[in-house]
Amino acid sequence: MKAPILSNHGCRLNAYEAEAMRDLATQAGLDDTIIVNTCAVTAEAVRKGRQDIRRLRRAHPDARIVVTGCAAQTDPDSFAAMPEVTNVIGNTEKMQAATWAGLSTGGSEPVQVDDIMSVTETAGHLIDGFGTRSRAYVQVQNGCDHRCTFCIIPYGRGNSRSVPAGVVVDQINRLVGRGFNEIVLTGVDLTSWGGDLPGQPPLGDLVARILRLTDVPRLRISSIDSIEVDEALMRCIAEEPRLMPHLHLSLQHGADLILKRMKRRHLRGDAIAFAQQARALRPDMTFGADIIAGFPTETEAHFEDSLRLIAECDLTWLHVFPYSARAGTPAAKMPAVDGSTIKVRAARLRQAGAEAVDRHLRAQVGHMHDVLMENPRMGRTAQFAEVHFDTDQTEGAIVPARITSVAGTHLRAEAA
Repeated sequence: MKAPILSNHGCRLNAYEAEAMRDLATQAGLDDTIIVNTCAVTAEAVRKGRQDIRRLRRAHPDARIVVTGCAAQTDPDSFAAMPEVTNVIGNTEKMQAATWAGLSTGGSEPVQVDDIMSVTETAGHLIDGFGTRSRAYVQVQNGCDHRCTFCIIPYGRGNSRSVPAGVVVDQINRLVGRGFNEIVLTGVDLTSWGGDLPGQPPLGDLVARILRLTDVPRLRISSIDSIEVDEALMRCIAEEPRLMPHLHLSLQHGADLILKRMKRRHLRGDAIAFAQQARALRPDMTFGADIIAGFPTETEAHFEDSLRLIAECDLTWLHVFPYSARAGTPAAKMPAVDGSTIKVRAARLRQAGAEAVDRHLRAQVGHMHDVLMENPRMGRTAQFAEVHFDTDQTEGAIVPARITSVAGTHLRAEAA
């Protein structure tokens, strides 16, 4: 092994930053180095990170193993105590060239993790996106000012901070110039973008500016908090065909009492109203959503509210999380739901999600879709459904296609 090896866990933002770290480590001449970029969103994510570190040490007994990411930021001492780990660096330090240069010369401390709450800037300028030849991801925001009772992420990411709109537009123009046909905006709390910038512009202003000042064929937004969606973004949903009709909503639950105990900023009725409004503006809109099963104090009636929310918001792509207590969060001190009950409820949510995907896919048969090709035989619709072809298409191209059938969890199509 010579060039740095990267093992990434967690969200798209982590993956974006992983590409920056690969570049920084390479520039610093760090050979025989493994970078493990951890996630802290659940206890299971942390466990998998530790498991990965041990696996990588067995496979590469002489390599330097550098552990970073949200789990390393929130609990650096426990990772430093692992015999497999050489260095632990924080989420701020991992995006600084000086950190990697110090590792290269051997003059740095084994643990470099500072107070994430003191950070006021993003490092979004480090790379021009990442992704396949068809789709690039652009970081426009980092951190979170909210304190949901189940979430450890603000302590790993710090407070919300935004990449200025001009920097984002310039970056997207460069990516479009390199041939990317779709850009995905990423962040920890995307709808808080602009709150720390002069004039506090809303996310909708950024989206409108991107669409006005770039020729990006397809613009996609990653996970958003629907209660924070602004009027400018709703106008873009209604009027801008280049903004993809697919929104992933951070809903978390369908019962008002549980939402309050989670310290969310919306209630059940708010989620339903937003979904109805967005679909009225854009009839082909599809929704994904995060749903937590088995949050402390959740009764069967509360859980049924979450199940019904799938139909009432017409959700399609579900990310189901069995509740996992995170030390240091208020929810960890609340009365817990039995573990076996959590597993059963998560399975029921996933089954409902699978049925929703099947309904969505079957409704597409016979219709035309513009499919962005991720490889010669597979691409995705504007609503992010996976589409397979029997003949090769141009990777990265947007191909008009007629949907012919459903095959499991994907569509089959013929190029028009």
